[in-house]
Amino acid sequence: MSGDWVGADACVGVWALQSSTVTEWGNISLCDAEKRLLANALLDLSNEWFILLSETCIPLYNFSIIYTYLKGSNHSFVESFDDPSPHARGRYNPEMAPLIDISQWRKGSQWFEVDRTVATHMVQDTMYYLAFKVFCKPPCYVDEHYFPTLLHIKTSSLIANRTITLTDWSRGGSHPATFGEADISEEFFKRILDGQDCLYNGQNSSICVLFARKFAPSALQPLLHLASTVLGFT
Repeated sequence: MSGDWVGADACVGVWALQSSTVTEWGNISLCDAEKRLLANALLDLSNEWFILLSETCIPLYNFSIIYTYLKGSNHSFVESFDDPSPHARGRYNPEMAPLIDISQWRKGSQWFEVDRTVATHMVQDTMYYLAFKVFCKPPCYVDEHYFPTLLHIKTSSLIANRTITLTDWSRGGSHPATFGEADISEEFFKRILDGQDCLYNGQNSSICVLFARKFAPSALQPLLHLASTVLGFT
């Protein structure tokens, strides 16, 4: 499996894994694919920031706002938090010690944005990767814990401990909500965009997420209709 350059404009490149490989939900194969994407994108020295998105993600702001936000940030956006619940600390395997202590165990979203320094740490690691490959089995899901734990240990001062991709878990279940045609309206985006509050370079910010998921194919036409009036696309 290799990463190939599949599209670009003056400022943005898109990388995809052209050779197919089998990945499984919650399995380390997902992290393998992410590492390979990053490794191939790092080969181009002009690439400074790396964003992992899915085919169900959409941008919530125009390119200029997103680019300025990422360029001006002092941190990479990786969610990495300590959660004492059975769905986080409860997944820790004591056999990971002493390499990984339970106090270092972290959970976070799979969707990230990182700079070259953080991306290099993610690609180069083999020691922590092996521990997760051997000791993190369902109900421990590697994609929710490996990078958050690794970067908490190696680069905690370089990450913002939050994601910039909005996901709605309010409907319950093992997977987040999927939004279709009936969900898309001005009120829908008003709920998403209004009332945000987070830290950006140590200051309060009303812009916290730049992307959102999961959107079904049926959402495409109403999204295009609202793109210029609501989201500011031209």
